[in-house]
Amino acid sequence: MESNGQQGKRAQVDAALDGWLDGQAHHYRCRIYYADTDLSGAVYHARYLEMLERGRSDLLRLSDILHSRLEARDNPIFWVVRHMAIDWLRSARIDDVVEIATRVVEVRKARVFMGQRITRGDEVLVEATVTAALVDPNGKPQRMPREWIDMFAGRQG
Repeated sequence: MESNGQQGKRAQVDAALDGWLDGQAHHYRCRIYYADTDLSGAVYHARYLEMLERGRSDLLRLSDILHSRLEARDNPIFWVVRHMAIDWLRSARIDDVVEIATRVVEVRKARVFMGQRITRGDEVLVEATVTAALVDPNGKPQRMPREWIDMFAGRQG
């Protein structure tokens, strides 16, 4: 059983894992490991997609929208990427620390449009635009609850 001090430490660690919101944007940092790279020592292009996914997922988490809760509902819904455009501008390398920033660009009844950027310090490595949507288990589009639309609209920037 954890003491109150241990619970507090655990909460701080969990908060650090989730990144942070600075008002309109979510930020998440990660270190580049050997497993992220190809034979040249640069980050393999598909690994950036995983970093971007974590940024979007943690934006949802900090908004109290957890994938596990959505899937456990009586009428489950799932977030899916409907569209993504990505520009790889520069490569990260082993031991670099990169930051993933995610902003809500536009929100509609059943879709959220996000802009994402991966940086190393002031250097932009990757820029992406993503359209995310909700679907039911059969893939049928679902509308977002009004409070989500309002929350996302409040984060547009």
